[in-house]
Amino acid sequence: MAGNRVVVYQGPGEVSVESIDYPKLELPDDVVTGTGVKRSAPHGVILKVVSTNICGSDQHMVRGRTTAPVGQTLGHEITGEVIEMGDDVLFLNQGDIVSVPFNIACGRCEKCDERQTGVCLNVNPARPGAAYGYVDMGGWIGGQADYVFVPFADFNCLRFPDRDQALEKIKDLTMLSDILPTGYHGAYTAGVTTGSTVYVAGAGPVGLAAATSAQLLGASVVIVGDMIEERLAQARSFGCETINLAEPGELNEKIADILGEPEVDAAVDAVGFEAVGSGPDAGEQPAAVLNDIMNAAKVGAGLGIPGLYVTGDPGGVDEEAQIGSLRVRLGLGWAKSHRFQTGQCPVKRYNRGLMKAILADRVPIARNVNAQVISLDDAPEGYQQFDRGAAKKFVIDPHGMLKA
Repeated sequence: MAGNRVVVYQGPGEVSVESIDYPKLELPDDVVTGTGVKRSAPHGVILKVVSTNICGSDQHMVRGRTTAPVGQTLGHEITGEVIEMGDDVLFLNQGDIVSVPFNIACGRCEKCDERQTGVCLNVNPARPGAAYGYVDMGGWIGGQADYVFVPFADFNCLRFPDRDQALEKIKDLTMLSDILPTGYHGAYTAGVTTGSTVYVAGAGPVGLAAATSAQLLGASVVIVGDMIEERLAQARSFGCETINLAEPGELNEKIADILGEPEVDAAVDAVGFEAVGSGPDAGEQPAAVLNDIMNAAKVGAGLGIPGLYVTGDPGGVDEEAQIGSLRVRLGLGWAKSHRFQTGQCPVKRYNRGLMKAILADRVPIARNVNAQVISLDDAPEGYQQFDRGAAKKFVIDPHGMLKA
């Protein structure tokens, strides 16, 4: 039997690569105990992980900014090769290369029927919605590993139509598991369309994916704001305008310098709860970005909020922030008739169409987010670089398939 290794959270600022059991076609204890469903999962597959990425959501846990326990396995951005299947898997074959949405979904509940796979009702007894390798998300083993179990595989796995073509474009296709659909969800739910002017807060990988998506949706101008110049340079590399929020000045004035008017048609929060204020002496202000995008967006605009907000943050700046209660200027959003869209991106709503766009050379997402391939053993260093603000998207290659 093959061994297995996985990236594990060891406490604030520290991860390691640990040996664990090879996966079985079985549901995790939390799901079995909480729902009473059968442990055996003939509907699942075992994947040999082809690529798995480090996400900003992982980084929140590793910084100690969630209630993740020591020993939490990590990794929810998974692309893999099917190497073992249960008897109830009908439409996949061994050797298929598939993208796995970070949302785990049963495909059978009311929410899955409504294509709201981010809040599936049957895969996490604690709350609607589940994910691989994430705190409070059902106890599913993480995918920053050699091998991983995927349940309800016919529903959850997006099969790439041509194996050789998929491996040629794997650095782009690996982004389908999370950040590209998540960025697209942010832009789409903000109402970006032909000719829109767009402000994206945050030039991390999700922010850059949102900016890429806004361009794909037909935006005329995409402005990206961040406090790290290296990340802003990455946004400029594919045609975005940028605002350095570490410099003095009001956001609306800086938008006016670019557009000739102080507000945009649509805005996206790709930062989340570890937000900071603007200016050279800015400190952490969890609601800063939410308030910024309301200020920046026109009356009647949409606000897409793919940035993560949590109900438990031990490192929050005050008692309210520690339970996810933030000082959001809701009255401003109400007065401006804004539309808000929050929550996990339902990846399956978008991933097939985005796959087609990648295969047709319409979305150079790996270039735009500056994908850098590393080994599984180099994952701890990748986390450290990402935490320091590196303008890169780290793609883990456990078996050397990307390098080949």
